[in-house]
Amino acid sequence: MADDSRTETKGAIGSYAAIGDSFTEGVGDPGPDGTYIGWADRFAVLLADRAPEHTFRYANLAVRGRLLDQIVAEQVPRAKELAPDLVTFCAGGNDIIRPGSDPDDVAERFERAVADLTAAVGTVMVTTGFDTRGVPVLRHLRGKVATYTAHVRSIADRYGCPVLDLWSLRSVQDRRAWDGDRLHLSPEGHTRVALRAAQVLGLGLPADPDQPWPPLPPRGTLEVRRDDILWAREHLGPWIGRRLRGESSGDRIAAKRPDLLPL
Repeated sequence: MADDSRTETKGAIGSYAAIGDSFTEGVGDPGPDGTYIGWADRFAVLLADRAPEHTFRYANLAVRGRLLDQIVAEQVPRAKELAPDLVTFCAGGNDIIRPGSDPDDVAERFERAVADLTAAVGTVMVTTGFDTRGVPVLRHLRGKVATYTAHVRSIADRYGCPVLDLWSLRSVQDRRAWDGDRLHLSPEGHTRVALRAAQVLGLGLPADPDQPWPPLPPRGTLEVRRDDILWAREHLGPWIGRRLRGESSGDRIAAKRPDLLPL
């Protein structure tokens, strides 16, 4: 069965490459210089803390807006070339949210990429989708996301991949785990995912990824409606506009860390 919870990895992890889309690039978690940080960068720090000083190397190949086939064409070959001890592979989410997409078809293409990666690198950790029940803009896609998530877990079983199971991570179902665009995680949400990834590999954790959030004051109907209007103006409108123009948020964006560099 897929190795997806609190399991010690075989041997030390001395290098790590992350591939994916905006989730893995870290959108929603900006650093002081404007570059996104995100869960993968935070996870890399947790891994580096367990390696001898200045020996751990990390690459982040993820680019926002990328579809699965683009990730397979652009990032998988580079990950194979780098040949790190660990690769995290999160892809397919942008395909799933597109109208008319078929999660069975996306999963077939995802499996071919997993087979390719597992033959070339040390360990491939795959990532499930979030439970979108409480995410307003994605709630109606919950069935498709669940189907794709079931496929990802089955693929992990077949190839012996650890599973970063986001569907079961209850703490990210709180709205404070999400950025204002309601599509990407907030800094705290990214931190929870990084902790969960470390937990999957059996690493010692500085905090519990499912630690409960402090209680929130109740919100009135007018406040909720005002937030919805602001979100539609600042995020939904521009997103629809890009789709109509055939543009992607990742156009003219390059990977932020294309080489395995010391942390």
